[in-house]
Amino acid sequence: MQAEDVVVLYQGSCHCGKIAFEVEGEIDQAMDCNCSHCSRKGYRLWFVPHTQLTLKTPVGDYATYRFNKHIIEHHFCSKCGCAPFASGRDREGNKMAGINLRCIENLDLSTVKTIQVDGRSF
Repeated sequence: MQAEDVVVLYQGSCHCGKIAFEVEGEIDQAMDCNCSHCSRKGYRLWFVPHTQLTLKTPVGDYATYRFNKHIIEHHFCSKCGCAPFASGRDREGNKMAGINLRCIENLDLSTVKTIQVDGRSF
């Protein structure tokens, strides 16, 4: 196995731990979206194919919020209010997960390249 073949497995959760997950991949960048929802919550999002996200808690342990065009399902904990991930589809129709990098354990966000996204214009 070569170094580039190593799969990184990240652990994440909401604040109280009611929603816990694992996500695999390499965090190459984070999105900082200026839409009304993301900017108010301070998200730093990393999008991966939904198959790379594994919930460690039951699906029913979270609530879902949709707004605007209802394309993205923003999942949050009904106990602590933290929103660790979202579900949606990319432009090709592939199921994706938007991981809130602020909910990944032991991740230094200052080391992750951040790109600005103009979500207000969508």
